[in-house]
Amino acid sequence: MRAININEVYQFVQEHINDFHNSKLQSLNETKLDNLIKKKNPYLFRAKNIITAEEFVRSLLDAKISSSEEEIFGQFLENLAIFVAQITLDANKSSSHGIDFEYSKNNTRYLVSLKSGLNWGNSSQWKALEADFKNAVKILKQSLHITNVECILGVCYGKSKTTIKKGIMLQVCGQNFWYMLTGNEAFYKDIIQPLGYKAKESNESFETKKSELINKFTGEFISDFC
Repeated sequence: MRAININEVYQFVQEHINDFHNSKLQSLNETKLDNLIKKKNPYLFRAKNIITAEEFVRSLLDAKISSSEEEIFGQFLENLAIFVAQITLDANKSSSHGIDFEYSKNNTRYLVSLKSGLNWGNSSQWKALEADFKNAVKILKQSLHITNVECILGVCYGKSKTTIKKGIMLQVCGQNFWYMLTGNEAFYKDIIQPLGYKAKESNESFETKKSELINKFTGEFISDFC
């Protein structure tokens, strides 16, 4: 295993964090009031005593932003994990469906599927991942020089014991996952500072756009429904 310098993480973040912030802005720009309203339970807002148009619109938009941010940043974290694994484990992106990267260690081939957090999928998605692992293992074992294959479900954040899931995959979460990639028990904390690169400037732009949308949607809501 090769050690990774935190400056390499800084470099990756500086080159790619704008993709995260730009995706957030794009998601916001594509938001339509009609779509927000259709996806929410109106009775819930009444139960929460939301009685003004501005409060209603803000609640709708905040819920949408929270959901999209989780998804967009989750993808960024997964890409960071692949980058780290390529440096520390000489990993390669996998050609197998549902598998993010592969690496070899001690005569064993490891297949890794990445998820940003623990609450990533329903029963159907778990079954699909299980099938992806089984198919990838089957293909690898057709190679004469590969006999041992291990399946890893790597979860970028969250706290849970390392355990076998579905009888085939080892789920490794949060601190333990980043330790698996780097051999550094503190790495999960070390990456916090780089992730804040230009966060203040980017978030100010985002909040400006969000305020514009709240004003716009509040006017539309009053015009259409009040």
